[in-house]
Amino acid sequence: MASSGFDLLLQVLPQLAGGAAQTLAISALGILFATLGGVLYGVLATLGNRALNIALQVYLELFRAIPVLVWLYLVFFGLPIFFALSIPSFWCAVLVLALWGASEVGEVVRGALASLPRGQREAGLSIGLAGWQLYGYVLLPQALKRMTPPTINIYTRIIKTSSLAVLIGVVEVIKAGQQIIERTYESVLIYGALFLFFFIVCYPLSAASRVLERRWAHS
Repeated sequence: MASSGFDLLLQVLPQLAGGAAQTLAISALGILFATLGGVLYGVLATLGNRALNIALQVYLELFRAIPVLVWLYLVFFGLPIFFALSIPSFWCAVLVLALWGASEVGEVVRGALASLPRGQREAGLSIGLAGWQLYGYVLLPQALKRMTPPTINIYTRIIKTSSLAVLIGVVEVIKAGQQIIERTYESVLIYGALFLFFFIVCYPLSAASRVLERRWAHS
């Protein structure tokens, strides 16, 4: 029995690997754009511009109040209807994850920057640093320790949330597993393989977050 299960896994491995590649690609691109957008959000939120802060707050609350699944449907089905703009399901998933992730990462970056002593900003300005130099050389490097562990946790959430892409037609690892189950009826075996996949991908990130948090707490 165990041998037949192992043989089945070998047979379906290429299909699972194709789905896993889609999941990893969506997650990696989502994490990349969420990080870039989050850093930009965090920096803009600390500039003290009232109108800009209101716009950022609206953006944040929209992605906090509306589930990612609803955003996927709105972007994938709504854009073609209301704006005649069709986005492939893969890039739709990347876009929604990036926008949602940027709101989460942005709040972490904003909080980390706001927690720095005000004297750091004043010292940078007093020696003539431009705005981008102040953030690039003084503030963001100091905030890095404070924002890295929670940001890594957001990355794991992005990876797990990427499985929702199955609902707009992306053949990622969950969809590939469902297709295999429909043919073989080996649900326990396939879902076990999916569990192992997500554990292998997400656990190292969670472990790294805890290690960094402990190390930097004592430094």
